[in-house]
Amino acid sequence: MNALTIRILVVDDEPPIRRLLRTGLGTQGYEVIDAANGADALIAVRSNPDLVILDLGLPDMQGLDVLRAMREGGSTVPVLVLSSRDDEGGKVKAFDLGADDYVTKPFGMNELLARVRTALRHRLQVQGEKPVFQVDGLSVDLVRRIVRVKDVDVKLSPKEYELLRLLVQHAGKVLTHAFLLKGVWGPATDPQYLRVYIRQLRQKIEMTPDRPFYILTETGVGYRLRAPD
Repeated sequence: MNALTIRILVVDDEPPIRRLLRTGLGTQGYEVIDAANGADALIAVRSNPDLVILDLGLPDMQGLDVLRAMREGGSTVPVLVLSSRDDEGGKVKAFDLGADDYVTKPFGMNELLARVRTALRHRLQVQGEKPVFQVDGLSVDLVRRIVRVKDVDVKLSPKEYELLRLLVQHAGKVLTHAFLLKGVWGPATDPQYLRVYIRQLRQKIEMTPDRPFYILTETGVGYRLRAPD
């Protein structure tokens, strides 16, 4: 997939925002389609765009309801949420519903383009299902269950490996505390488990655990594993 064939659906009720995004994305070679409300967005999603940029403040329905309907309908397209709100609760809800990223208005076009590239890379990784994940010295062999940092084997406990594997499978995407807890330990688990195991993982794979490079904290929301460039 190259930029000339990537189709991005922009969902926003403000014509100036749609024009801005059409121009900015168009300069990078992306094909842009748009929708001004949730109903039209759900119809446009059926054409299988490669990425959706979704505003939460739509005139006919909440953007989160559009996102929920997309995921319940089986769509796995990356979704980059736009919102004028910057509260942690709203971000957590968006990520729990399946958003890949969250950008607060007003935004800079360069930052938005960088986040678009990250979301598209993540989709390619998922589609490719590469057996070995590598990013800046960290290597995770998902078939042989071998973890290495700078070519040195790292011994992980079963739960540490499960947590790292889940982060690897969604590299570049923010995973909420609830998602990680459910994925590794199941529902109704004490959040302290996650903090303990994240700290243990960092001690084993980070060069400087107090200033992590691989496992990044999204304050109040969850964690994100650095994706390959």
